[in-house]
Amino acid sequence: MFGFNHQDGSYLEIDGADIYYEIRGKANGYPLIFLHGGLSDIETFNRIVGDFGNTYQLIGIDSRGQGKSTLGQGNLTYQRLQQDVEAVIKRLGLKKFSIIAHSDGGIVALRLAAAGIIPVDKTVVIGAGCTLQEDDPMQEILKSVTAEGWRAMLPDSYNSYHRLNPQADFNKLIDSIVPMWTDTKESGYPNQTIRKIVGELLVVRGDNDRLVSRIHAAELADQVPHSCLLNIPFTEHSPHEEKPELLVPFLKEFLLN
Repeated sequence: MFGFNHQDGSYLEIDGADIYYEIRGKANGYPLIFLHGGLSDIETFNRIVGDFGNTYQLIGIDSRGQGKSTLGQGNLTYQRLQQDVEAVIKRLGLKKFSIIAHSDGGIVALRLAAAGIIPVDKTVVIGAGCTLQEDDPMQEILKSVTAEGWRAMLPDSYNSYHRLNPQADFNKLIDSIVPMWTDTKESGYPNQTIRKIVGELLVVRGDNDRLVSRIHAAELADQVPHSCLLNIPFTEHSPHEEKPELLVPFLKEFLLN
């Protein structure tokens, strides 16, 4: 009933790109923003949004170049995605809100919360790290991602992109997103700025996540004053899709208290 459907949304033009956002759930409910992972879209949250639609106003934003949002001409960076989210928040006139975000979306949410330009009440990040060093082994793994390899490994993601995107060019998207994943400049990961986060933070990690280690998840939680860590067994990088029944009770406990 409350799932994102890519039919009832709107567009906001931001610096040459059309950013798609969709509002579901309780019209006058407390705003809860959803930011998806890389090469994905807001429909990946549909296994959990139904548990919040009766209480919250659900706002899903497709990241630049992904879902139904177009890429535009500028460089794709986490800073650019953060600015897109800030623009949608301002368009909607939100004064208070919370965020549930996955992977790339989680990195954007951390940047947003740390910047403090628009105060964030509570932030949930799933499968997201806050830093990536030049010598991190993940650098080579991320740099090796190709359009052909992604299509072979995750055909559902590839097919969803072509079903939804009005200017689909998967090769161009990969060429844009890989440099974002490996960016070690200020436009990339939030790094030590996470210490500036004043709202509450819930760090969620699947116990078998190969992209975010237990150590990195714990270090993230340790650096933010009002934070807690949830390591979910029997899941990998996307617990909200794999085992929503394990995750949702903790989300409710965190968001409602």
